[in-house]
Amino acid sequence: MLLLDRSVRPLLIALTTALLLLQPGARDGSAQSSASVDTALILAIDVSNSVDARRYRLQIDGIADALDAPSVQVAMLGGPRQAIAISVILWADRPSFPIPWVRIATPADATALAGRVRRLARQGGEFTCVAQMMRFVADKITPQIPMRATRVVLDVSGDGRENCNPEAAPARLRDELVAIGLTINGLPILEGSEAETLARWYGENVVGGPGAFVLPAQGFEDFGRAFRQKFITEISAWPTAPGRLPSRLAGHERP
Repeated sequence: MLLLDRSVRPLLIALTTALLLLQPGARDGSAQSSASVDTALILAIDVSNSVDARRYRLQIDGIADALDAPSVQVAMLGGPRQAIAISVILWADRPSFPIPWVRIATPADATALAGRVRRLARQGGEFTCVAQMMRFVADKITPQIPMRATRVVLDVSGDGRENCNPEAAPARLRDELVAIGLTINGLPILEGSEAETLARWYGENVVGGPGAFVLPAQGFEDFGRAFRQKFITEISAWPTAPGRLPSRLAGHERP
């Protein structure tokens, strides 16, 4: 048995503590650190009738290219928990959920997700059912987020306003989502007959919650640039003061 001089023991304890703190998941002192994220981000992509194959590919490639970009990866991993979570919805007449929640904690995670996004098959659909997509988010997505998140953000992109004659207007569904703790940001694609009015419509009917904003794309060719700017902005907007999310999202509040 090795006996240490009392003068050496404090140094050994300090070195041991430092080594433990370097272990993955130990830096924040939380046993749940590996399951925690700074932002849970829902990407809701319009695939309605006006989005032909070329326009669909411009959206998908724009998102995948952003996930591959080193500057975006730095932003994704730059928060207190050094991780975010992303899921993807394709929506038109009805929403689908082709990419459930993925935790991004390394550049390799982001690159792998970019590959999955590029392989997403185009979904058919005629109408632009914004309210139905929001109802799907409220009922099916937010209650099942598998990680603790400081913020939950819904990122809505599309080239048209609601045209499904829903029972509840998009603004009402927007208010319900904001009431349970979400922030909703909008990326209206200003191309076609609604180009002049769509950004305002998004501001009045889609966007809401703390720090919410509208960032338009000047047509589908501009989608990649606008998405990257918007993506970096929303995942870098770390809260500056503690707060509690409403009860429906209480599992995602700060520890």
